[in-house]
Amino acid sequence: MGDLFRSQEMTLCQLFLQAEAAYACVSELGELGLVQFRDLKPDTNAFQRKFVNEIRRCDEMERKLRYLEKEIRKDGIPILDTGDNPEAPNPREMVDLEATLEKLENELREVNAYAESLKKNFLELTELKHILRKTQTFFEEALHDQHMTEEAVGLMTEEGMMAGGQAAGLRLQSVAGVILRERLPAFERMLWRVCRGNVFLKQAEIDTALEDPATGDKVLKSVFIIFFQGEQLKTRVKKICEGFRATLYPCPDSQAERREMAISVMTRIEDLNTVLNTTVDHRMRVLMAAAKNLRLWFIKVGKIKAIYHTLNMFNVEATNKCLIAEAWCAVDDLDKIHLALRRGTERAGSSIPPILNRMSTREMPPTYFRVNKLTSGFQSIIDAYGVASYREANPSPFAIVTFPFLFAVMYGDFGHGTLMFLAALWMVLREKQLAPTAKLSEIWATFFNGRYIILMMGAFSIYTGLIYNDCFSRSVNIFGSGWSVRGQFNQSLTPDQIRTQVRGIESLQLNPNDAQAKAWRANPYPFGLDPVWQVSGNKITFTNSIKMKTSVVLGVIHMLFGVFVSLTNHLHRRDMLSVVGEFVPQVLFLLGMFGYLVILILYKWAVYSGRNSNCAPNLLIGLINMFLFRYDKATNGCPPIYTGYQGLQTFLVLLIIPCAPWMLLVKPLILRRRQQMLARGGAMMGQQHPQPQMQPDAGVDGGDQTELGMGQQQDGGNNIHDGDKAVDMGAGYGDHGEEVDIGEVFVHQAIHTIEYCLSCISNTASYLRLWALSLAHAQLSEVLWGMVLAIGLKREGFGGCLALFVAFSFWALLTVVVLLLMEGLSAFLHALRLHWVEFMNKFYKGEGYKFEPFSFARAELEM
Repeated sequence: MGDLFRSQEMTLCQLFLQAEAAYACVSELGELGLVQFRDLKPDTNAFQRKFVNEIRRCDEMERKLRYLEKEIRKDGIPILDTGDNPEAPNPREMVDLEATLEKLENELREVNAYAESLKKNFLELTELKHILRKTQTFFEEALHDQHMTEEAVGLMTEEGMMAGGQAAGLRLQSVAGVILRERLPAFERMLWRVCRGNVFLKQAEIDTALEDPATGDKVLKSVFIIFFQGEQLKTRVKKICEGFRATLYPCPDSQAERREMAISVMTRIEDLNTVLNTTVDHRMRVLMAAAKNLRLWFIKVGKIKAIYHTLNMFNVEATNKCLIAEAWCAVDDLDKIHLALRRGTERAGSSIPPILNRMSTREMPPTYFRVNKLTSGFQSIIDAYGVASYREANPSPFAIVTFPFLFAVMYGDFGHGTLMFLAALWMVLREKQLAPTAKLSEIWATFFNGRYIILMMGAFSIYTGLIYNDCFSRSVNIFGSGWSVRGQFNQSLTPDQIRTQVRGIESLQLNPNDAQAKAWRANPYPFGLDPVWQVSGNKITFTNSIKMKTSVVLGVIHMLFGVFVSLTNHLHRRDMLSVVGEFVPQVLFLLGMFGYLVILILYKWAVYSGRNSNCAPNLLIGLINMFLFRYDKATNGCPPIYTGYQGLQTFLVLLIIPCAPWMLLVKPLILRRRQQMLARGGAMMGQQHPQPQMQPDAGVDGGDQTELGMGQQQDGGNNIHDGDKAVDMGAGYGDHGEEVDIGEVFVHQAIHTIEYCLSCISNTASYLRLWALSLAHAQLSEVLWGMVLAIGLKREGFGGCLALFVAFSFWALLTVVVLLLMEGLSAFLHALRLHWVEFMNKFYKGEGYKFEPFSFARAELEM
């Protein structure tokens, strides 16, 4: 709780690392993940830094690894993930890793090129095989076709093709090939138009799909043969085939030659198939060997690249023997950093230990909270509004409870909360197995990363659902109702007859003051809402009154708590002037107006019951009359709300009125007065004691800077980032001793005063969204039950079973999509707004920047 309420105390350190040990030391710090390095050469181009060549080598290795990964995934080979996290290899091992990846890439490219050439040859032989088969079929069909003339048959036979119809002066030629099936209709039309119908085309589809050697996709093709006469038509036909990317193959005119070529093709196909299978097996072995180490290679290369990126941010001494770095780290982690540097020095075999100095600076340190799996999600919600300023009170520990609770107030349903809780519990219990899948989808990653938030929201929704006695819009009678409706019917009727009459009543009105009906037994339901209100016609009137007042009570308590959190900020900075000039009037203003309203609500609930509800006062009208000093006398024989309320309300109004000028004037006027006194005192001291000249070589902020060995620390002097820093705002000076502009202080205080006074009213009204969203969720759930599921429940017999199955399926789908997802998201966003605007603006500035340490674990997550 302490680590999460205020950020860690940070310090700026300076490191002196020997050149030969710098790589190993940075590697150890990356494994530790507790140091954020500063770029000491921000104006230097990335290509002009010392280790740019090493980074280029790492980029080249990453390119080779991505190529290997693409080929492995193309063949569907699983990549082995043992969960090991190897250390960053030494620079000497980097050369061996480069050689290994270079060898694998070259071998794989050669195998792929050879396999592609073999597949291309295999495709050509396969197409030629189909051409020879189909053309033979063409000629055989022509000989047996009864519709063809003897002259056409004679021309298409092999004797006619070879000798030609010399008597008629004819010489037919043919072209055979293969074309994509989808291009065949357009190909046929083009032949007909260009050749003007002077060609004869025969085509047949290839039954099996062929593999494209370039892409590996399966394509459908058709075989064609074209008969024509003359060289001019031959030229046109070949150009058309070339335009449609058809592949032409030689087709002998003689049947014997076609048969001989087919036998030769089949022999070559069998030999090629054997060689191709051997090549594919060799490629598979290479990829499987690479898949076993691919993930480890990715990690090693990523760590090497991260180390050299970090080393590029260091300054290099003129002799190139020492690297100088500056880094932020938590004060509590200095011992761990010392040990990591010592391990890095020993690993590199260096005899000179690194030097670690704590520096003094006026720069605002980064904000660092130690979070775990449960708190990281809530911290992300706060950081989305703005990262906390350094050592500022963090709303996250309170949001762990208040955020799911306010969500549950708007989403109170036992059934829906149980479904949400079980879904989140499944993600929590199987988080190790589901963690790798979070990278596949951004939407799924959002739900998975917020699994603990969803778990808490579901648990709180179960609790509020029990209070509302609402489970999928139905109530559960656990303890027995405190109402009885028997008195509203004839006492001679049996219980079954009464139930029949109750079903016929459209709305049953519950009135505790109806003495004749004797419905109220004067024993409240032990926990939550009485289930009898589920069937009552005035249920909404009753629940609206309770939920509206509850929303105001919760809102005022939430805002008041935020104001008291601001007190912790003032006390931490030892800013007593802000305590007196801001905190005290803010508390009095909020308590005098809305705190009093909360007390009246609780008092009304405690004092007034169904017996005297006709005398219960209207609290809103009473609050307005309080500021108008209008106190009406008791009417209808009802006594006042309590004795002496006129005097107390008058006192509260007189207490509230001066709070606004108190917030506006007290702090600026005191600042102005102290600044004037300090200025007059400084002038008098200057006349009596002239100021000595400052030495030009004084340390930063007056603190001595000396190089210290490992394990020693330096007193930073006036460290602005000390955890117990005192800011004397009362002296009229800013955070660093600069003189402030009183005019700006007046303007800032005026804006702050107006904003606070108006926001107290608007924010209190904004908490009524708790009531509105709860009402909307309950009504929508009741509509889905009454208009969808109830239809199936009312039917009987086999048709009723079928109707119930359909109705339940539709109802379950709408429940998940509308009530769990859409309504859950709506309540989530409204709870988010109540924290960001209504709660956090009372104390939270959010002007810091996040601590982002150099960590190999973070780099792996980003990969």
